[in-house]
Parts: sequence; structure tokens; C-alpha cells
Amino acid sequence: MLDALDSLILHALHVVPRAPFRVIGEAVGASEQTVARRYRAMQRSGTMRVVGLVNPAVNDLTASVVRITLRPDRIDALAEAVTRLPEVSFANISFGGSEIVCSLEAPHDGRVPDVLRRLARYPGVTEINTRMVLHAYSPPGADWARLGPSLSQEAVDLLLESHPRERPKGPMAELREDDGPLLAILAEDGRASQATLAKGTGWTIGRIARRMEALERSGTLLYDVDLVPEQLGYPFGASLWLQTSPGRLHETGTAVAALPRVVFAAATTGDQNLMAIVMCRDAADFYDFLSSGLATAPGITGYTVSVRLRPLKQAASLVYRGRLIPPPPRR
Repeated sequence: MLDALDSLILHALHVVPRAPFRVIGEAVGASEQTVARRYRAMQRSGTMRVVGLVNPAVNDLTASVVRITLRPDRIDALAEAVTRLPEVSFANISFGGSEIVCSLEAPHDGRVPDVLRRLARYPGVTEINTRMVLHAYSPPGADWARLGPSLSQEAVDLLLESHPRERPKGPMAELREDDGPLLAILAEDGRASQATLAKGTGWTIGRIARRMEALERSGTLLYDVDLVPEQLGYPFGASLWLQTSPGRLHETGTAVAALPRVVFAAATTGDQNLMAIVMCRDAADFYDFLSSGLATAPGITGYTVSVRLRPLKQAASLVYRGRLIPPPPRR
């Protein structure tokens, strides 16, 4: 279990993923050496990974949520196959062992994505339900106070002052062939130093700084912090599939996203046009969320629940025996 200082460091990384340890130390009230030591310990234990990701929109990809229903006796084999797909992220086996819920990035060009064709042909699959994500109300970790001890607003301002979080400007930067080594290193370690990046790419420090600034400023290069929820004290996770009217969609989605325990909420296609990801301490905590938390959100006319049985994959990490590990290289 992580302690309060670890939680503050993780909050700082969500605010500014590549902030120097010195600046994070000033924000959390610890020395640069202590912050570096704690960070590396969490990294070695597989508790967290900072990863650099290419914005799917650069390649005209659209985010979708996919529910795969299958026979329980085929769950382990399909889970292995799903986690190996580079298009898939945030994959979980649902309670009961007959459903896998995952996020999928695929082209929206009028054709059925090849990855869905392959999944549909997999032995034991009985149904695939795909919903396009239309609008995200809050990114994962947006409100760290819901997950653990959090930084004060003064500390957050300190981080942002040293590394301003600017909205993407202009069109996205087109990827070049020689960006490959740079992006591969950042996908492995989003906090890789410029010296490490220079060694892996053969570029000068100046060239690396200029290229990363261009990719980040345009929104082409993004960062995420993959976590193991159990280490934060939230072993009970669930996906909620909610229904509301179009006229109340934004009101309801915004209200759900603001609820304690909700770490992600989005509007989607489908008759259940909202989804939310919830992290709780146990079944009793989840019941309390449903009866006294979700019950306060306006406009909900129906809902179903997929309780997470076992996590398989985060944004860019596999989950193996409770530890985050890098995925295999793309072929």
C-alpha cells in the first residue's frame, strides 16, 4: 500500500508528468533525492509507469469502448489475445468471467475495423458491443483527491508555473519516420531524460528539445500515468453503463463525472449513452456509492454494472500478477 508521500508524488506526476524531481520535491515538501528514490521504488515494483503516447487522432483513429461477451471457458485465451493487440487499452475481465471490457482505437472510415473482425472470429465469442466515445467529461486522475492524499492548490500552481499546461495550438504535427526511436523510448518511459533520448536516437539535446516541444504543443504527444488501483487501496472497480435523455446528456454526464469514486466518465453511442469508471474499496463501498452517490445524479433513467474481476491492461502497460509491465514491441 502506498503512503501519503507516494500519493502526493503521483498527483504531481498527473499534473506535470515530466516535471524534474527537484520541482516535484518543492511541491510535495520533500527533498529531490527522496522524491527520486520513491519514484524509482514505485516504478521497480510495477505500481506505476509514466508513458508517452501518440494522440490517436494523428492517425485518424477514434476511441471506442468494447464489451466482448464469450463463454467462460474461453476467457483466459481471449484475455491473452486481447492484451497483445496494440489497438486495445484499459482491458478488464468482468465478474462472472463471461465478459471483457476494453478501450479500442480504430479508424472511422466506413469499414468494420479489422481488429473487430478478428475478435469476432475468436472461438467462444458470442457478442461484441462497440460504442464510440463522443465526449470525455474528465480524464483519469483529474481529481486526485478522490484517490488519495492530494496536493494543495498552491502546490499545483507551483508545478504549473514551472511547466505550464498549455492547450494544443494549431494543427497536430505530422509524424516523421525518424520520430520512431524517440516515440519508442517515451512509450517505454515517459520521463526518459534528454541524455537517454539522445543516446537512443542519435540526436543532439537541442534537436530533441525542439522536436518534443513541437509534438507536445500541437497535442501529438501525450502522457499518461498507469497505476495499479489495488496499491492505492481500491481493489474493487466497476464500469457503469448509464442511460439518460439527449436533452440532459451533458448535465447528467457532468454530474456523474463530479461524483466521488468516479475516475472517468464519457458520453457514448448506444442506448446506454453514458459510461463511468468507478474505483471503490470493497463491495460495501460500491453499494454506498450507488445508493447515496449515483442516486443524486440527475436524469439517469437506467443503468447496468460490469464489476471488474481482473485488470488486464492499462493505457500502455500490461497488468501481470498485480504489477505493471511494458507490452511486447509492435511487430
